[in-house]
Amino acid sequence: MANQNPAPFVYLDVATAADARRRGMDPQDLERSAQGVLKFLYMCLPDTPVYAGAALSALPAASHDDAEDRISALPFSLLRNIVSRLPAKDAARTAALSRRWRPVWRCTPLAFADAHLLPGVLEGHRDPTRADTPAIADTFSRAIAAHPGPFRAVHLVCGYYADAARQRQLARWVQTFVAKGVQELILVNRPWPLDVPLPATVLGIDTLTRLYLGLWKFPDTSALGQSQSGAGPVFPHLRELVLCSVVVESRDINFLLAGSPVLEKFGIVGSREKMMRLRLVGQHLRCAQILISAVDSVAVVDTPNLERLILWESLDFNSSCIRLKIGKAPKLHILGYLSPGIHMLEIRNTVINAGIKATPSTMVPGIKILGLNVRFGVRNDSKMLPTFLRCFPNVETLHIVSRKTDEVAGKINLKFWQEAGPIESIQSSIKMMTFREFRMERSEIAFLKFFFQSANVLKNAVIVGSNGSFTSIPEVINKVKTLIPENGPSNSCNVLVYESSDPDGGAVFSLQKGFDFSASDPLNYQ
Repeated sequence: MANQNPAPFVYLDVATAADARRRGMDPQDLERSAQGVLKFLYMCLPDTPVYAGAALSALPAASHDDAEDRISALPFSLLRNIVSRLPAKDAARTAALSRRWRPVWRCTPLAFADAHLLPGVLEGHRDPTRADTPAIADTFSRAIAAHPGPFRAVHLVCGYYADAARQRQLARWVQTFVAKGVQELILVNRPWPLDVPLPATVLGIDTLTRLYLGLWKFPDTSALGQSQSGAGPVFPHLRELVLCSVVVESRDINFLLAGSPVLEKFGIVGSREKMMRLRLVGQHLRCAQILISAVDSVAVVDTPNLERLILWESLDFNSSCIRLKIGKAPKLHILGYLSPGIHMLEIRNTVINAGIKATPSTMVPGIKILGLNVRFGVRNDSKMLPTFLRCFPNVETLHIVSRKTDEVAGKINLKFWQEAGPIESIQSSIKMMTFREFRMERSEIAFLKFFFQSANVLKNAVIVGSNGSFTSIPEVINKVKTLIPENGPSNSCNVLVYESSDPDGGAVFSLQKGFDFSASDPLNYQ
C-alpha cells in the first residue's frame, strides 16, 4: 500500500514538488538529490570566521572585593580582539557590560555567521528549514544596520532566498556590503530552485578578499566589459574565489578571472548546466580546482605562479574528450587527476596522442606530483597511460585511482605493458606511488607487476583496496607480494596494503585540502 504520510520536504518547495509529479518524477528523488548537493557544497566551504563555542558568560562575584573588572581595563585594541572572536550575537551583547565596552563592538569589524543562530546546525543534529529563514534574515538585517562597518566576514549559508521578498532583501544587503565594505563573503542559497538570480550589484563589492557563492544564477557580465575596457578591475583585492553549483557562462568566469588581478585560489564545484570553456590567467594565481563539473576545455594560458591544477571527476555529458591545454605555467608542479581516454592533453601546441614520441615540446618537466584516474578495463585508457606518463618525466609521486568500468578491454596483460616500452618516470624518478580502489582485477594486476618490475628508485607504495571488494586483506597482501620481483629494484621498497573505509568508488576530493599550501601533497590519500 502506498505511503499515505510521506516524509515532509526540507529542501523542495510545494511548487517544485508539484511540478515534479506532473512530469512523472518522484519529488523524494529530488529531495535526496538536493540533500546530496548541499552536503558536498558544505564540505567545500571554509570554516566559520569565529569560534561558535566562544559564548559570552559572566562569573558571579563572591564579594565586592572580588568584583574588580580587570578585563575591561585592558587596552582597547585587546578588547577589540576579544570581541572579534565572538559570534556576532555575543559580540553585540558586550555593549551591555559597561561603559568601557559600549564602543568596542561598533569599532570591531563585524564577523557574522547565520549558522550560529540555529542550535544544532553546526553540530549536524539538524538541517536549516524554510521556517528558519525569516528569523535569520531579520537578525542579520538588524546587525548590519546597527554596525557602521566594515564587515570582516559574512557567512550566509542557511537561508532560502528564492521568493521575491527575500530577493529584494538580499539586494539591499548587497548594497550595504558595497557601501560599508566586506572582506569575506560566503553566500549560499538553499534549493529549490537552483537558478535563483544573484544580484548583479555583487560585482560592485570591491573590498572582497574571499568570495564563495553557492546555488545561484550568476549575473550576465557580457554588457559590462570592465576588465577589457580599462575601467579597472572588478575585484582588485580578491584572493580566493569559489563558485559552487552556480549557473554561470564561460564568459562570466573568464571575466572574473581577468578582473581579479591578485587572485591566488580559484575553484569551480558542481557546475553541470553548461559545458564550460575556461581560460586560466592571472599573475598571482597559485591554485585552480575544477571539481565534478561539466567542462569542454581548460586552457592554462598565462599563469606564471600556478603551482596546482586539480581536476576531479570532470563531466563529459556528450561522451566527448575534455581538452586540457597546458601553456605558460613554469611553476606548475602538482597536476591531477587526469583521465586517459577522457582528457585530451595538449602541451603548448601539440596534441598528445597515443604513441606520440616524447620530445621537449611534449613534456612538462616541472610536474613532481601527478594524479591519474584510470579505467584499466578500457583499452584506450590503457593505451594512453604510457603516453601521459612520458609527458611528465620528473614525477616523484604518482597517485592512481582505478575506476570501475563495465567494458571488456581484452588482453591487458603484462605483455601489453612491456610492449609499450620503458617509461622514464617509472624507471628513474617515481619514489612514491599510491594505487586506490584496487579490486584485484587482471588488468590492474598486470599494470602493477609492470610497475614494480620497472621502478628503480621506488621507496614507498600504498595499495588501497576498494571497500567491500575483498573477504580477506591478507589474501590481497599475498597477491601484491607476488607482483614484486624478488631480485628487482623495488624489492626493498615499503609496501602498505589495506582496505578503504570510503564508499565504493572512493572519497570525494577536498577543495579546502587543495587550497592548503601547508600540505605539500594535497593528492595524498589519508
